[in-house]
Amino acid sequence: LTSINQLQVILMGRSLIQFQKGLSEHAFYDAYGTEHQCSSALEEMRWPNGFECPNCAHTKGHRLPCRPRLQQCAKCHHQVSVTSGTILHRTKLPLTKWFRAIYHMTQSKNGISALALMRRLGVTYNTAWRVKHKLMQVMKERESGVKLGVRV
Repeated sequence: LTSINQLQVILMGRSLIQFQKGLSEHAFYDAYGTEHQCSSALEEMRWPNGFECPNCAHTKGHRLPCRPRLQQCAKCHHQVSVTSGTILHRTKLPLTKWFRAIYHMTQSKNGISALALMRRLGVTYNTAWRVKHKLMQVMKERESGVKLGVRV
């Protein structure tokens, strides 16, 4: 924070934790509003240095026109999806809905109910419940090794 912001925080009594910079809905939709943008973001996370075949470690591959999430190795012709090995594996739900679910779950201070998620995503209650619980499980597993070091 700049010194002016720190002074404002002290004078106004604002909590630094409470007023963390977040991602606005507009910025989120600009970054992840289409299926292509979501797929590209997943590819960047999965293969930060470019595509690498899990079968032969070859670095050249191409996307299949009929299945945009699928990459095929140029050497061994092994096909791998950007979602394979993740909680999104074999999902029928569009990636945009998964990304929106992640956004809503991480941006709300007190969490979000499956019913509210159902309404925001336009899916059935059972789908919203499954998505929410899969995401909560992944968040739990990610944080399981972290121990709090200070008094809460």
